[in-house]
Amino acid sequence: MGIRTRRARKRSRTHIVGFSLVGILGFMALLMIAMGASLGALVSSWLQDLPDYSSADAYLVAEPTTVYAADNSIIGEYYLQNRRVVDEDQISPYVLEGVVDTEDERFYQHNGVDPTGILRALAVQASGGSEGASTITQQLVRNTVLSDEQFDKTLKRKVREAYIAIQMEKMYTKDQILTMYLNTIYFGHSAYGIQAAAVTYFNKNASDLTLAEAATLCGLPQSPSGYDPIDNPEAATSRRNIVLDHMLKQGDITQEEHDEAVGEPLVTNEGSFSDTNTTYPYFTDYVKQLLLEDFDQDTVMKGGLQVYTTLDPTAQKAAENAVSSRLKAIGNSKLQAALVAVDPTTGYVKAMVGGRSYSESQFNMATQAKRQAGSSFKTFTLVDAISQGMNPNITINCSSPMQISPTWKVQNFGNTSYGSISLMQAFAVSSNTGFVQVAQAVGAESIVSTAKSMGIDEDMPAYDSITLGTVGIPPLQMAEAYATVATNGVHRDAVAITKIEDRNGNTVYEHQDEPTQVIDAPVAQAAREVMEGVCKGNGTANAIASTLKANTPVAGKTGTSENYRDLWFCGITPQYSVAVWCGYAEEGSVRVGGSAGHPYNTSVPIFVSFINSALAGQARQEFPTTTEKPQYKSNGSWKFKGTTVKSTPKTNGRRTTNTTNTPDTNSTSTPNTPNGTNGNGGGGTTTNTNSTGTGTSGGGSGGSNGGNSGSGSSGSSGSSGSSGGGTGGTGH
Repeated sequence: MGIRTRRARKRSRTHIVGFSLVGILGFMALLMIAMGASLGALVSSWLQDLPDYSSADAYLVAEPTTVYAADNSIIGEYYLQNRRVVDEDQISPYVLEGVVDTEDERFYQHNGVDPTGILRALAVQASGGSEGASTITQQLVRNTVLSDEQFDKTLKRKVREAYIAIQMEKMYTKDQILTMYLNTIYFGHSAYGIQAAAVTYFNKNASDLTLAEAATLCGLPQSPSGYDPIDNPEAATSRRNIVLDHMLKQGDITQEEHDEAVGEPLVTNEGSFSDTNTTYPYFTDYVKQLLLEDFDQDTVMKGGLQVYTTLDPTAQKAAENAVSSRLKAIGNSKLQAALVAVDPTTGYVKAMVGGRSYSESQFNMATQAKRQAGSSFKTFTLVDAISQGMNPNITINCSSPMQISPTWKVQNFGNTSYGSISLMQAFAVSSNTGFVQVAQAVGAESIVSTAKSMGIDEDMPAYDSITLGTVGIPPLQMAEAYATVATNGVHRDAVAITKIEDRNGNTVYEHQDEPTQVIDAPVAQAAREVMEGVCKGNGTANAIASTLKANTPVAGKTGTSENYRDLWFCGITPQYSVAVWCGYAEEGSVRVGGSAGHPYNTSVPIFVSFINSALAGQARQEFPTTTEKPQYKSNGSWKFKGTTVKSTPKTNGRRTTNTTNTPDTNSTSTPNTPNGTNGNGGGGTTTNTNSTGTGTSGGGSGGSNGGNSGSGSSGSSGSSGSSGGGTGGTGH
C-alpha cells in the first residue's frame, strides 16, 4: 500500500503543480492584458452569464433534513451528504485560527484574491515546490456558486471565480465567509463541514475540539484521504504538527501550547450521525414518503428541513415491545405483525410498527400492505345500520348455514348456529349469516359510503359480501377509521407531521386540526357500546376482560380472512385507536403451536400488551358521551332475507372446528401479497367459514390480483372461478 500510494501521490502532485504554474501565469498575464483593455471584450463575455451570486441562497450547501419526535428528540435524518451546518460560535477558535494560518494566512488582509499569495505560489512552484494560490473566499465560491464548474480547468473559470470572490467580499464579513467555508469543505470519511468532521473523527461537537484535534482537522482539506487520521494516522500526525507550526508562527498559540499538542498521541473516537433508518425506521420512512408528496427530492435530501412529527417515543417503545414479545412467544420466524396507534382526539399517529424487522424487510405492513380486513369490517356495517335506524336489540336469525339468495349460501365460523339473537349479540360473536342479512337490508353502497367517511380510502365494490371484509385495507386506515367511533363520530385524518421549518427556521407547513362530524354522536356512541361486547362475555376477544390491566374502557372487533391468512384486532380506548394485523408477507395460513392462528392468540395479545404498557400509571379516562339517542325505526320495518338450510359437517371438503368465542374466520378468497390489490366477488354461492365460493353460475367477478370468484359448476370450491359466485368474506 505504501509504495503505490506514495507514487500515486507524487504523480498527482506533479500534475497539479504543472497545471497551477501554467494556470496562474496565464491568469496573471490575462489580468495584465485585460487591464490594458486589449482583451477586455473577452473577459467581459466570460462574466456575462455568471450565476446569481448576490443571493444568500447561492452559497447554501446540502444539509440533511432532521426529523423530530413529539418530545423534540431526533429520530431520523435524510441526507445525500453527511453535513451539519453550524454558526461561528459553535466552532472552536482553534479551528478558525488553524484554517486561516494553514490555508490562507493573508485572509484578513486581501479582498478575495491575494496577489501576494499568487506571487509567492509562483516562486515556490518555480523552485519545484507546491503551493496553491486560491484564497479561502475563492475556494468557497468554487464549492458553492460555481460548483458545476469546479472541475473545469480553463482560464475562464479562474477569472469567473476571482471576480465573484471579490464581489463576495463586499457582501459578507470575513468571519461570515470563513464560517461558510468551514461548513462546505470535505474532510474525508463522508464528512462534509467541520461539525460532521468533529463527530466523525472525535465524536464531539466542533465547539469542543482540543487544540490537537482542531489542528488534525485543519490539515485534512488539502488531502482528506492522504491525511486521514483513521486510515493514515502517521501522515495525519505529521500534517497536524505542520498546522501547529503555522499557528505558532502566526502567534495564535504559545510555544507551550504548541509543544504540548505536538506531544499528544493521535487518538480518534469514531462517531456517527443518525440516518433515515436509525431509530424508528418504518415511521421515518413513512414521513419521508409524505414529504416527497409536497417537496422535491433535493429539498427533502439536501434542503435542511426541520420536520416535527407526532410519534410518541414511549408509545412507540410499548408498540415495538408488544409486537416483538408476541412474535417471539409464537416462535415463527416468518410471521409478520404490524401495529398503528392513533390518538382519536387529534388524529396524531403515536406509534407505528411496520413489521418484525426493518433490516429484513423495508416494506411497511402498517401503511403499504392492503390486507383483507375480515370481520373487523363489520364495524362499518354496524355503524351504517344504526345510522339508518336499526336498533342493536333487533332480533336476527343467525342460524348456519343460511341461503341468502338463490345463488348465495353463507355459514358462520365453525358452522355454529346461533339461532335468533340480537344484532348486538351477532356482532359480539361475529355472525356471518346475521351480518350479511344486515348488509342486504341497509345496502352495500351505504356501507361503503360510511366506511369512506370514517377514513377508509380504498376502492370498495358495493357487494353485500363486503361486510365480511373482502377488501384489502392498510392498518393505518383501520386505526384512523376506528378512531371516529372513539370520538363519537368526529373524524380526523391520520397525522404524522405537525410542522415543517426550512433551514432558516421559517415555518413552511403547520398542521391545522380539521375535525368533521361524519357520524351522528348518538349513532357512534351506540355502535361503541355494541363493540364493547366483543371484549367480554362470549365476544370473540373476551380474553381482554381478564388480561387488560390498564384502567380504561375498551371496545373493538376481531377479524380473520380466508384460511387464517390475516388476523386482525382493531380496538379503541379514549386515548388510542389501535389496529393490529398479523400474517405472512406472502400468501399462507398462519399457524400457532401447530393449530390455526386466530386473533385471540396473535393480534389481541399484542393489543393488550400495548395498551397495558402505554397507559401504565395513567388516570382513567372515559369515552365522550351524549344524552341523545339514535332515532330507531320499528323492528318490523326491517326485512331480512336469509333462510335456514340444513347444516352439514363439512363445507366443500373443508373441516371447521372452531368454537363461538374464538376469533372469526370468514371466507375471503383473495390471496394477499404485500402490495397487492384484493379482488372482491359479487353474489355467487358462497359459504363463509373458511370461506369458499361454491355453487351455481353467475355472481360477481373475483377482482384484481387474485380475488377469487366461486367456480361455475355447482358444488365446486371457489378458488379460481370463471363464471361463479362472489368472493366470500371472513369470519370473526
